[in-house]
Amino acid sequence: MKLTGIKVLDLSRFLPGSHLAMMMADHGAEVIKIEDTKAGDPVRYIGAESGGQTVYFRNANRNKKSLSLDLKSEEGRELFMRLAEGADVVLETFRPGVATRLGIDYDSVKARAPQIVYCSISAFGQDGPYRDRPAHDLSVCALAGVASLSVDPSGQPNMPCMPPSDMGGSLMAFGGILMALVGRAKSGKGDYLDMSMYDSLVSWTPHIAGKALAEGRAPEPWQERTQGGAAFYRPYAAKGGGHITLGGSEMKFVTNFLTAMGREDLIEVAKRPPGDAQVELRDYLSETFLTKTRDEWSAWFKGRDICFAPVLDLKEAFDNEHLYARDMLLRDADGNAHLGIPIKFREEPGAVLMEAPALGEHSEEVALGAGLSADEVAVLKEKGVLRTA
Repeated sequence: MKLTGIKVLDLSRFLPGSHLAMMMADHGAEVIKIEDTKAGDPVRYIGAESGGQTVYFRNANRNKKSLSLDLKSEEGRELFMRLAEGADVVLETFRPGVATRLGIDYDSVKARAPQIVYCSISAFGQDGPYRDRPAHDLSVCALAGVASLSVDPSGQPNMPCMPPSDMGGSLMAFGGILMALVGRAKSGKGDYLDMSMYDSLVSWTPHIAGKALAEGRAPEPWQERTQGGAAFYRPYAAKGGGHITLGGSEMKFVTNFLTAMGREDLIEVAKRPPGDAQVELRDYLSETFLTKTRDEWSAWFKGRDICFAPVLDLKEAFDNEHLYARDMLLRDADGNAHLGIPIKFREEPGAVLMEAPALGEHSEEVALGAGLSADEVAVLKEKGVLRTA
């Protein structure tokens, strides 16, 4: 696999770093998840469980080894440094300054392991006015202006259905780590990545930033093309309580639909700017889609060259034939669900090893692999520096 031979020390918690490291593990990297000796990653205890683990933890931490280690102890820091000497990547998601207080920051690690690619993911980055501000995804979305873009008719911001700054930060950091590894192959030198969820999210706004950057004014969400202002790019209610979406405002799709409905007179309305100028068309579509159920509309649209999709709930989506055709939902021998691998290589595909570690499951194995003797490992366990499953 593409990352076979790469060793990652994963100090992350929650979603961004854990998901990143799991993607590396899916493609062959050896990932050692380093957790505290008290409770480990909080996502071990968040959400629904199956097979003795939360679905959240399993699908962000499969294929990893778990080392439960007290990094506040001198012995714990020394073991971490010994591991870093033989590693390629260190990934951490502490608040800025915590790694330095623990003595495992980039400069400290680099002194022992100059080859290391060290990535810090934080809400706002290692410098700037927001550096020390506590935040999870929702707060980052708010301060990046993104939370203001999805609102109900009264202007109340909606709760985001996905954590865009978490996953944006994860994906951008993933790319940065791989870039650093490619650069190291040329120069022989590691590097430090200061990855901010805020920066990542801001960089994802070219499609909506026009008015703010060119005209000095905030966009009005309901007037914007991708926020509901375009009649052919928005959800609509269907008969019986379901919903459908039109997902393409290109004129070929508009023409195909309105011609089929005998309403060619509205084609010119679709050419107007998004927002209030298209209200006549929006009203027509709103009334029209209430005449059939979601599934009846699905049948009507089948085979027509129009961007359309029914709104599925998550259970329906996970039962979808396309999901299985793409191997994006797998089940282990006990029936526990595992999300598939989205990065699909032809020659060296990744592999889902459908196991996530118990807290400290590999502590002894990892410590012995770092060169400690069995007696030394026993002493660390007795002192509480190491926890085993």
